[in-house]
Amino acid sequence: MSSITILIDADACPVKDEIYRVAARFKAPLPEAHVRVVSNSPFRIPDNPRVKRVVVDDSFDAADDWIAEEAVRVSPKCVVITGDIPLADRCLKAGARVLRHNGDEFTPASIGSALATRAIMEDLRAGMAGMDGSIGGGPPPFSKADRSKFLQSLDRVMMALSRS
Repeated sequence: MSSITILIDADACPVKDEIYRVAARFKAPLPEAHVRVVSNSPFRIPDNPRVKRVVVDDSFDAADDWIAEEAVRVSPKCVVITGDIPLADRCLKAGARVLRHNGDEFTPASIGSALATRAIMEDLRAGMAGMDGSIGGGPPPFSKADRSKFLQSLDRVMMALSRS
């Protein structure tokens, strides 16, 4: 039985501890889960041989590039955790499953509208630069409901991958 790889876009990821807990449950007779915590600065990780820290250089998109390339290498038994929509698109094209931090799953059917919405919001923000009525201030605060939904989604995806 092949292992499942979880790739975490670790910068600003509020659910790292939850990922470690879910991954720890996936051991024989289920496929083992291996976690890669990817960032351009070191993060504290659990003392677990199946959890590895990957520190990339601080060049633009270095972590995203590493994650996307690794998703190609380990797909199809790969789960990527990210809020980065262009990275999600790259990983979906590699055959990975992709979850947002709030548990929403990016899919081939949903990624196009997510990319379009992101582009529209970038254009609106650029047009409002320097004006008082700026648009948004980022995503809403992360809630207990988001954390719970994430745990359910990750468990569902992991179980599906363990059966495939």
